[in-house]
Amino acid sequence: MQKDVSEMTFEEAIKELEDLVQKMESGDMPLDDSLAAYTRGTELAKFCRAKLQMAEETIQKIEGETGKNKSEGVPF
Repeated sequence: MQKDVSEMTFEEAIKELEDLVQKMESGDMPLDDSLAAYTRGTELAKFCRAKLQMAEETIQKIEGETGKNKSEGVPF
């Protein structure tokens, strides 16, 4: 049974997403399995983007508190 995405760490989600991509790229998955993998991959990608956005906001907050803005304008 798959772990709920909201209970995963960023690293777990990225690993599962990479595994899904590899399986899908192999071309050996039946159509229904490919559709399920695509749906799951979309959920994982959305989760990872949200985690990265939160990390970026945290870094910007820390830099704002310390007066450092070295990463300003640099995308994560």
